[in-house]
Amino acid sequence: MTNICIIATIIIYLVAMLLVGFAYSKSNNDSTDFYLGGRKMGPLVTAMSAEASDMSSWLLMGMPGLAYLTGIASPGWTAIGLALGTWLNWLIVARRLRRYSANLEAITVPQFLSLRFHDQRNLLNALGAVIIIVFFVPYTASGFAACGKLFNSLFGVDYMAAMVLSAVVIVGYTIMGGFLAVSTTDLIQSIVMTIALVVVLGFGIEVAGGWTAVTDNARSIPGYLSLVQMTDISTGEVQDYGFIKSLSMLAWGLGYFGMPHILLRFMAIEDEKKLVLSRRIASVWVVIAMTASIVIGVVGLGMTKAGALEFLSGSSSETLIVRIASLISQHGVLAAILAGLILAGILAATMSTADSQMLAAASSVSQNILQEFGHLKLSEKQSLFAARLTIIC
Repeated sequence: MTNICIIATIIIYLVAMLLVGFAYSKSNNDSTDFYLGGRKMGPLVTAMSAEASDMSSWLLMGMPGLAYLTGIASPGWTAIGLALGTWLNWLIVARRLRRYSANLEAITVPQFLSLRFHDQRNLLNALGAVIIIVFFVPYTASGFAACGKLFNSLFGVDYMAAMVLSAVVIVGYTIMGGFLAVSTTDLIQSIVMTIALVVVLGFGIEVAGGWTAVTDNARSIPGYLSLVQMTDISTGEVQDYGFIKSLSMLAWGLGYFGMPHILLRFMAIEDEKKLVLSRRIASVWVVIAMTASIVIGVVGLGMTKAGALEFLSGSSSETLIVRIASLISQHGVLAAILAGLILAGILAATMSTADSQMLAAASSVSQNILQEFGHLKLSEKQSLFAARLTIIC
């Protein structure tokens, strides 16, 4: 019964994503609508879709697992770097990119670069498109694979079938609704991810014996709560977390300045003045979400100390939230539905990244390479067909 409730919850979530795509299927009249939402995105959708598409399942699996095994130093410095990178990207890049791209009527990042630097031969267009394709196609494929592995590990569903189903859903709502559907589903997925973090954190603290028990356990481990030391929980070894390591973790935030799927959100907002509100929403959510993720790792170790969880060594630490969701599901039907929502949150984290990167890669092929570099003349109807066909391929 528990598994039925969990699976039903996830299926309802997937169907809801497809319905969002269907709802926006009539809103795409030209390629600007399909790739950029007609530049009519509100500040909330702009902010939350940008951050949801960035975080991926790493927020709900990698970061808590790292905190669980090594303490707060490594995930802490990473979170600080990402928070600073997020804020600076919105502050420095967003308004300028929105203004310039609108003036140049650019709907993709490679197209913007080509027009901005007066590239008459469209070499920047082609080069930027190729770079996006080379790196985003494998990343998107890994997202599909992650969805398949999640279903396979949880329910024993055939890996290939689960991966194909996930791909069909993501491709389905993307080709139907384009950028508007992707951004709206990303907003919904960010909400689901937030609910998952809050529920897991609250339940974990209670099972671990309360916040005092969690903090007392963490303090008892040398270097665990330090930003200048790192602890190997499995061996008890404590190492200094040096300046170079800290700096390299901080440098994660530099990646934001070149992520096409995030830059497209800046280009798509309806009014550049509303980017101020978007920046505040995005920065606050990122700080809260990553803090909660790290604390879940600390709480998870407290649950192990309390005997509620077995010790999770190595890569199994990344399943911490999945294990907690399993414990929640044992408390009745409603709890099982809530556990399904938590697992849907992990799925949402993967989908929100895959759909955005897939759309960015598709725009690179149909818009930048075929039409601009290849000088293929297409009507708006043909352009939309090419965009959708590229996504399927």
